[in-house]
Amino acid sequence: MGMTLPLDRIVARDGFTALIDALGGAATTRLVGGVVRDTWLGLDPADVDLATRLLPEAVLAALQAAGIRAVPTGLAHGTITAVLPSGPIEVTTLRRDVSTDGRHAIVAFTDAWAEDAARRDFTMNALYADPASGALFDYFGGLADLEAGRVRFIGDPYRRIAEDHLRILRFFRFHARFGDAVDAEGLAACAARANDLMALSRERIAAELLKLLVARAAVPVTALMIEHGILRAVLPEITDATALAALTAREDAVGIAPDAIRRLASLIPADTAEAVGARLKLSNADRKRLVAASQGPGEEGPRALAYRVGTASAVDRLLLAGDPVDDVVGWTPPALPITGGALVERGLRKGPEVARVLRRVEAAWIAEGFPGEPRVAQLADEAVAAALTPAISDSASAASRGLA
Repeated sequence: MGMTLPLDRIVARDGFTALIDALGGAATTRLVGGVVRDTWLGLDPADVDLATRLLPEAVLAALQAAGIRAVPTGLAHGTITAVLPSGPIEVTTLRRDVSTDGRHAIVAFTDAWAEDAARRDFTMNALYADPASGALFDYFGGLADLEAGRVRFIGDPYRRIAEDHLRILRFFRFHARFGDAVDAEGLAACAARANDLMALSRERIAAELLKLLVARAAVPVTALMIEHGILRAVLPEITDATALAALTAREDAVGIAPDAIRRLASLIPADTAEAVGARLKLSNADRKRLVAASQGPGEEGPRALAYRVGTASAVDRLLLAGDPVDDVVGWTPPALPITGGALVERGLRKGPEVARVLRRVEAAWIAEGFPGEPRVAQLADEAVAAALTPAISDSASAASRGLA
């Protein structure tokens, strides 16, 4: 086709040229997949992956001979990670599938580029490029699909889904990122085989879903998935994308970056957040955040909320509720400028009463909008005086009874 990939930013990576040379140059090794796709679109690729005709043991030996640190991250599947000064690069021997079960594949190594391309999921991910000249190799019309914004399975979609059920979610994630008009054949296959998702680990489902939710077209694609029952078997709680649409509009309006956990919270009923977080095996931090985001902002005011739950959680709750976030974005909640020791100095006895009075001071301080130390000192004086008054009255009463 004569088309070439601009290599400037890739070649500029520290150690890249030495790595290609160590692997035998363009005769044995090519750029592959996302780095080709994204670079062609003018995007900065997150990762650089290489495909090579060399067997894994030969890759290890070549890197070690060149003084490049090599980590056998996926040796059984042919993947060696080369650790360069500019970051890691995965080097994978060309493969073909021997057998698949929807979750795992048994592979055999090959030296045929077309065989390696044929086992990939979508045409836009089966693009290769010469690392020296940038010459492109496109075995299944991936460039045309990329230009048309069309995510298309390589070969029969039903067969590709049977090989790896996660491709159902990947179809929608890539459509949300790159798609324009949805590929009808791929959509039909995903809808027909949606129940296959039940065979996957929930961690894999969560990883794909969270990436999808921050993609460019997350809202219409999520609505498309709901319409076709894609998530019904694994996340029946997700039935409507209206709240997600409202949330993304608010994020855009105030210039807040999209966040997958916040967007997931918009898709599920509040009382299901704990169950959904557990089912998806989210990290403890993400699970707590999902539950917190679903609890609503309450009536205490934006900054009081941010002081109590943290700025990030407050932003989540306010955005989800449709409340203004101007008062908390970029605001760091202050620390209460007084301690229990200062209350003891004012006459309180050490013990539980100190903590109770300190909480009263804090509540008044929050209610007044976090005033400075002079006002806090006044609040402390008033709170201590109020706490000591009953004790003084009780002492006086006891004394009077004794005189009587």
